[in-house]
Amino acid sequence: MTTPTPDTPPSADKPTWLDTMKVYLEPASLRMLSLGFSAGLPLALVFGTFFFWLREAGIDRTTIGYLSWVGMAYTFKWTWSPLVDRMPIPLLTRALGRRRSWLVVSQLAIAAGLVGMAFNDPKLSLAPAVWCAIAVAFGSATQDIALDAFRIESGDSEHQAALSATYLAGYRLAMIWSGAGALVLAARAEVPDAALYQHGAWQTAYLVMAASMLPGLLTVLLSKEPAQRAIPASRNALEWFRGAMLDPFADFLKRYGRRALVILALIAVYRISDVVLGIMAYPFFVDLGFTKEEVAAVSKVYGVIMTLLGAFVGGALALRLGVMRVLMLGALLSAASNLLYGWLSSRGHDLGALVFVISADNLAGGLATSAFIAYMSSLTNVNYSATQYALFSSMMLLLPKFLAGYSGLYVDHFGYTSFFTVTAMLGVPVLVLVGIASRMK
Repeated sequence: MTTPTPDTPPSADKPTWLDTMKVYLEPASLRMLSLGFSAGLPLALVFGTFFFWLREAGIDRTTIGYLSWVGMAYTFKWTWSPLVDRMPIPLLTRALGRRRSWLVVSQLAIAAGLVGMAFNDPKLSLAPAVWCAIAVAFGSATQDIALDAFRIESGDSEHQAALSATYLAGYRLAMIWSGAGALVLAARAEVPDAALYQHGAWQTAYLVMAASMLPGLLTVLLSKEPAQRAIPASRNALEWFRGAMLDPFADFLKRYGRRALVILALIAVYRISDVVLGIMAYPFFVDLGFTKEEVAAVSKVYGVIMTLLGAFVGGALALRLGVMRVLMLGALLSAASNLLYGWLSSRGHDLGALVFVISADNLAGGLATSAFIAYMSSLTNVNYSATQYALFSSMMLLLPKFLAGYSGLYVDHFGYTSFFTVTAMLGVPVLVLVGIASRMK
């Protein structure tokens, strides 16, 4: 039995698991739960749920495919993130502060866009509903920029993993509500023995979704503005452009030097295994003969719950073990879980096997995402938090989404088993980059 020395503090000084988990009950963590819900709500309402509505309204699949480009607002949000980071909103910023004023404006834009979608029947005229969806997407992307900065500035580096975990929990709960919840609301609002497509049912669902932005809005209004540095006044437009657009990127390169290339490469590929596989997941389930009800229950509800569990485990582990170790664990589990889909392909229509695969995949994904958000947050300079984080979060999807576009072509030529094996192998460079990044000082 060893005797503690000044260099080896007694184990009693180490916080217990109960003390560690109490971080999720702190006010900052609870605020992130509510704001995460506001961030996650719009996504399905301009993608999956909206596309279900459009198809039921008789819109052809080609048009629906083109409309997925509405999501480009999320990919290129870094282009206007400097405005959100530095530009005040007349009157509102003076009253609420820079972060909260942009959050309020973006949340009101989302709610207004959802109301507009509710009152425009795409079967009669598609364009107005699409323009409203675009407004929701841009409002949502702007909210993400302001909210990421608000989260980063609301806690020190040790608490970023916990804030990320509660944010992700709220985000995933909102995806259940705006995905499965909106479909149930529309179904319950239908008039029995009437036509298959009923705009009034979808109108009810989307009005309820618009009202669901209220908790996040109230959270912003009741929260305190995080402490920020004062931004010096710009003498001219060129000076403002340099401070808003160039300085954040120059600051990152200056702080990390040659390490910046490794960091940016890691950000660009960390989620590649999951994103590339995700495009083919639902066609795969259909080809195995799973019904919509089975996939909805296991993937959209049960799977999201497992993601939440993974997020909380990841946040707690990051507090005890450090972000980089959990980042490595998440990358390893995410790549390995892709191999389970190959095993599922040999099982056929086996609901128990589907539950197991979804459980493992979503648990790994939640853990990895929680650690990855904390890692990206730790890289930002608080003086440029909105701009730098928006750049990171945009970069992490560009390459994976580009490659994912070829996933169907690959499956057609080589089959599902080969595809899932290749997506798992895509995780090998990620492990190498995490290892390099963790050793760089």
